[in-house]
Amino acid sequence: MTTPDARTLRPAEVPAAVTEVLREYISARTPDAAKVGEPVARAVGHLSRFVLGGGKRVRPLYGWVGFTAADGLAGDEDPQVVLRAVSSLEFIQACALIHDDIIDASDTRRGAPTVHRAVERRHHDGAWLGDAGHFGESAAILTGDLALVWAEDMLQDSGLSDAALRRVREPWRAMRTEVIGGQLLDIALEALGSEDPADADAVNRFKTAAYTIERPLHLGAALAGADDATVDKLRGYGRDVGVAFQLRDDLLGVFGDPEVTGKPAGDDIREGKRTVLLALALVSADASDPEAAARLRAGIGSADPEVIARVTDAIAATGAREQVEERIGALLESGLAHLDGLPAETCDVLSDLAVRATARHR
Repeated sequence: MTTPDARTLRPAEVPAAVTEVLREYISARTPDAAKVGEPVARAVGHLSRFVLGGGKRVRPLYGWVGFTAADGLAGDEDPQVVLRAVSSLEFIQACALIHDDIIDASDTRRGAPTVHRAVERRHHDGAWLGDAGHFGESAAILTGDLALVWAEDMLQDSGLSDAALRRVREPWRAMRTEVIGGQLLDIALEALGSEDPADADAVNRFKTAAYTIERPLHLGAALAGADDATVDKLRGYGRDVGVAFQLRDDLLGVFGDPEVTGKPAGDDIREGKRTVLLALALVSADASDPEAAARLRAGIGSADPEVIARVTDAIAATGAREQVEERIGALLESGLAHLDGLPAETCDVLSDLAVRATARHR
């Protein structure tokens, strides 16, 4: 399949176009990586299947919309080059998810084995020396690292002008620090047993909202040479809708259908995630039913399906689910309000994306 002309791309066509750009890039990089040795070729194979085998291309799509919102198609940057540049965000996503699955000891992602589990299985089936689990995690860490390196390579080698690369440097640098910093916040809150909704909000802001929506829009706008006012509007939208996106994920992580999410029911409970949903449930339970609050605290982090089911029911009984739904609605409204003054076409596209990002059954 040939990548379509970026100048005529409609937003709905961007994800498929990004997939073809990524396919071409991985194909071009694979031979040199394979020269290093067979283990590296296998790692590239895992990365290729991970990147090309799923994902909605949300981040490149927002990057592209940021570029077009700032009238980038009328500017000096080649749209085909810009499409290649924003596609690099999928490698950032791959790195984050591969590492996140190791941290969370997850068995599945998008309905398939996680990278570390797939490598572990190969080690086991091949009767290799050493511990299969440790080898799987080690190889997956390095595969995630390779994705991060390829993200930088793909951006720098995309063909952008020197001026565009300078403009994009600040949001690119900030985004990478934010997503890693957000992950560090996340694991620290789990270790500390934080129950403060504000702490969970900070994780949502930096681990998800910044690199999922806010910074991709910022990157795209920077590539187009947008003015500060336009960047501020797009970032304000991205911040609010990005947090709402994660709040929806929090709900799906407890109440979601595995057939839709690709992960086991109650996965966030098993992993001991310190989400806004859990924090609000504990605040409510402490005030109205201390015994229920104690059961919640005792059950978080359990792998027992019966305990997970009881914790799920207990969270639902507190009304926290409805509180999170209210927050999602309020953030959606405030996010869309930031778009005031932007072109009508941009507002329509971003409004549609916001609704889809926060939908109950996305």
